[in-house]
Amino acid sequence: MKNVKVLGSGCKNCTVTVELINDIFQQQGVEFELEKVQDMAQIMVYGVMSTPAVVINDVVVHKGSVPKKENVESWLAS
Repeated sequence: MKNVKVLGSGCKNCTVTVELINDIFQQQGVEFELEKVQDMAQIMVYGVMSTPAVVINDVVVHKGSVPKKENVESWLAS
């Protein structure tokens, strides 16, 4: 099971990122837990200054923009 966190203020890009990850992971049949993190103190723990950011199993894999579909799919193999 993958633990996925989307870090951000709740802006439109953050919402789009959550939806994209949710859709692709479900289509691929991946077991995952998805959490939206909006608390700035928690976001700063990851050293992220630009959101949205994506954390998978406590590793920052993306930050600063909505990820491309290809990027999200590559996270499934990791």
